[in-house]
Amino acid sequence: MSERNTDALLLDVQDLRIAFGDREVVHGVSLSLARGEKLALVGESGSGKSITAMSLLRLVADARVSGRAMFHGKDSADGATPGPRDLLTLPERELRGVRGRDIAVIFQEPMTALNPLFSIGDQIAEVIELHQAVPRAQAWAKAVTLLATTGIPEPERRARSFPHQLSGGQRQRAMIAMALACQPQILLADEPTTALDVTVRGQILGLLSDLQRTHGMAVLMITHDLHLVRRFADRVAVMEHGVIVETGPVAEVFAKPQHAYTRKLLDSRPQRDPQPLPDNPAPPVIAGRKLNVRYPVPKPGLAGWFGRAWFDAVKGASFEVPAGRTLGVIGESGSGKSTLALAALGLQPFEGELSVAGGQWQFRAKADRPLRRAVQVVFQDPFSSLSPRMTVEEIVGEGLEVHQPGLTAAQRQARVIAVLDEVGLSEAQFPGLLQRYPHAFSGGQRQRLAMARALVLEPQVLVLDEPTSALDVTIQKQILGLLQRLQRERGLSYLLITHDVEVVAAMAHEVIVMKAGEIVEHGSAQQVLGAPKHPYTQGLISASLVADLI
Repeated sequence: MSERNTDALLLDVQDLRIAFGDREVVHGVSLSLARGEKLALVGESGSGKSITAMSLLRLVADARVSGRAMFHGKDSADGATPGPRDLLTLPERELRGVRGRDIAVIFQEPMTALNPLFSIGDQIAEVIELHQAVPRAQAWAKAVTLLATTGIPEPERRARSFPHQLSGGQRQRAMIAMALACQPQILLADEPTTALDVTVRGQILGLLSDLQRTHGMAVLMITHDLHLVRRFADRVAVMEHGVIVETGPVAEVFAKPQHAYTRKLLDSRPQRDPQPLPDNPAPPVIAGRKLNVRYPVPKPGLAGWFGRAWFDAVKGASFEVPAGRTLGVIGESGSGKSTLALAALGLQPFEGELSVAGGQWQFRAKADRPLRRAVQVVFQDPFSSLSPRMTVEEIVGEGLEVHQPGLTAAQRQARVIAVLDEVGLSEAQFPGLLQRYPHAFSGGQRQRLAMARALVLEPQVLVLDEPTSALDVTIQKQILGLLQRLQRERGLSYLLITHDVEVVAAMAHEVIVMKAGEIVEHGSAQQVLGAPKHPYTQGLISASLVADLI
């Protein structure tokens, strides 16, 4: 603190310790936040960063918190500075006045943080009514103005919408509007852009920066996204296992990291290492020609009683994936990339031509069974895609029971053990591995289980649906390296669906870019990512900083 202006100090945390029962999870954390400053608290899942921030407002149930968290902010009622207040010992009634009014929170997942039973406008107006004691009509008008400030189109109509009627970016903007309703002095932003597309992520960062300058707020950003830190924060504090191991200005820490853990995080960027292409290209294992996918949607008003309208999710898409190669499909939410993946998996009816491993989807269980074995999928969230009621042996071996019923129990178990070892999970590491359940593993380990479940059938094609978006940067790098190794050893073809341009840059041989159901650009990874021609692609690339990976 000696090199910083202590008169501008807004929050001073000293020796913060957090425990659950007898187990201490945060060990003597000290950090400070000045007025108008943007501080990033960085670390992997389980490092303690979110629980540290939430404990400042005593929002963590059953936690035993000690230390000091001195808030030097002004009183919102009269603008006076009442003197430092310790947030950890402040009476609950006074702390309720601080929450939302002086210190506001943007939570990581707005869909779970917003109340599904109330409109967006009602939820924002409630905060204003509670802390500013203004009439309902005035609070509603201010809510609409706040939504307009965050860039949501048609703010009056959107204020009457419920959370499920908004896109991910719009829900996040609504959360920001709610957090800014009382012009707080400190904003705690917990992974505010994790679930967003790259362009929306850039918009949200720009919006937060503009609002921070306009209102003079201090921002404590909790994140594992190092590129977000580089673009947004003034200072960074790196946290590992409940301890802050390094802190300093962003440029200084990123240029000359002192701690081994900081260096590990900075070295965890995906590395481009696709399988070398053969001189003679192999025939496609999966190919689509002029694919169209349509969904029926209700017509508005009385017309909905007499007919249906149609939404074209994929329009005339053509692509092919040769053996041993990766086709990356990028685009924002709603671009049609996931629908294209469902069609490739034979899970979504389509019009046009689609061949998989020399066959065609018949949409009949018995006829499609050989193709189901040839093309497998790895989903985005391994925790929700793995049954919590099944053991590892049952999860990985389930496909063998369906596709190779002639195997004995011993043969099936041997295949399961072999494929688990191939993805880096062994009995030596995890005693009793086969009888464990998914909850006993970390996110990266669960994704390896999901990969083993797909690989045990020896498929020719893997459809990878956002395979690393739920993982920390260090685990993401490990999973991408594993996928690259498996492709070289098995000759696998990958259809990679993602909004993370860095993952595509690391993995893909060819790339298609989708927007509003159409392929707007298609070519080699070097061509599309290194010299994009379409303005939409250029926007995606500029928001991703991938030029040095190609």
